[in-house]
Amino acid sequence: MYAIVEIAGQQFKVAKDQKVFVNRLTGEEGDSVSFDKVLLTGDGDNITLGAPAIDGALVEAKITRHLKGDKVIVFKKKRRKGYRVKNGHRQSLTEISIEGISVSGSKKSTSAKKETSKKEEAPKNDLSSHTVAELREMAKEKGVEGYSSMKKAELVAALS
Repeated sequence: MYAIVEIAGQQFKVAKDQKVFVNRLTGEEGDSVSFDKVLLTGDGDNITLGAPAIDGALVEAKITRHLKGDKVIVFKKKRRKGYRVKNGHRQSLTEISIEGISVSGSKKSTSAKKETSKKEEAPKNDLSSHTVAELREMAKEKGVEGYSSMKKAELVAALS
C-alpha cells in the first residue's frame, strides 16, 4: 500500500517502513507525527483519489533525526563586468520513517453522488457545467459539425 501525502508544502509518495527526507519539521527526535493531507492512496488495483484530500486518511510517521543536506553552491557571474559572487547553502532536513497508512474514509462514492445532484440542479442554459464531450454531442444534435456550419446556423437563426 502506498500514499501520496503533502508534507510541509511538498508532495511525497510514501509506503510503510520507508524513510523520507523532508524540510525541517518541529519536534524532537523520536516524536511521532501524523499527516492528514493524504491526496491519493493505492493498494494494488484499488486506488482512492481525494478531492483535494481524502477525509479520514492518515499517515503516521516517526522523526528519526534532524540533519543538514548537501551543500549547494550558488555562483553568479556577469561576463565582461568583473562581477562574481559565490554563495553556499545547506538545507535543514528531517528524516522520518513511515509507520503506517490508515484509510477510514473514501471520496469515491461521495463525489459521484454530489456530481449527479449538481447535474440535476444545473439549469439547461448553463453550459459551464457540461463536459466537452457532452457539448460536442449537443452540437451534433443541433446539426453543427464545425466552425463554418456553426456560422451558417447563426446566420440562419438571425435571418429567421
